[in-house]
Amino acid sequence: MEFEALRLVHGATLQVQVSNSAGQPERYSCRYVGAVAGRTLIFTMPRGGGKTPRFRPGQRVAVRLMIANGIGLFAASVEAQSTEPLPLLYVSYPDSVTFKGIRSATRVVVNQDVTVVNDSQLDKPETSGRIADISINGARLELREPIANIGDKVILKSQVTVEGQTWPLAIESVIRSRIERSTQEQHQTLAAVYGVEFTEQNKDALLVLHAYVFSHIAAEQTPQNAL
Repeated sequence: MEFEALRLVHGATLQVQVSNSAGQPERYSCRYVGAVAGRTLIFTMPRGGGKTPRFRPGQRVAVRLMIANGIGLFAASVEAQSTEPLPLLYVSYPDSVTFKGIRSATRVVVNQDVTVVNDSQLDKPETSGRIADISINGARLELREPIANIGDKVILKSQVTVEGQTWPLAIESVIRSRIERSTQEQHQTLAAVYGVEFTEQNKDALLVLHAYVFSHIAAEQTPQNAL
């Protein structure tokens, strides 16, 4: 698709990916400032992990952004980096943008620490563990203790990182399945495995959830040879 078809608004969040000296990908967040149609795109200076990288003219970058129900990705080259009157990055205008649609059930593998509270029992038992995989609809939990039954309402609590920023996440869910592990697997630290469906209605909580899931999907969808 053509870049103009994105109808990108000023201030939209983008992510710029570069390769470091070891050939490993590094990603930095920035915002869309504007464009000279067919010539140049203008971004705020990308930042990430508390640092601002230096760009050189001709350097290849991959740019990605969330659009509607998918991810846009395009390659560009750095044209200039300015500090006055504002720190800005100028990159080449893309010939085209690759669009990758995201289904609501798309799951991504994560290893996210989580605390789970059983809200259906009077004593509100809780345990810790991890989210093994997640979508915007539900997740697979691997917990230290089997504190819930199918149909119980549980609250997932965690601290998640999105674009270098840490956010508290608390999501109301319902236990939909319990995966029984073998005798050998039961000796593992995280022996209780559940499938949960998210039932959260709070818009702020859902915004953090969607941002977290989509950021991981976007990371998976960015090809390493895009630079």
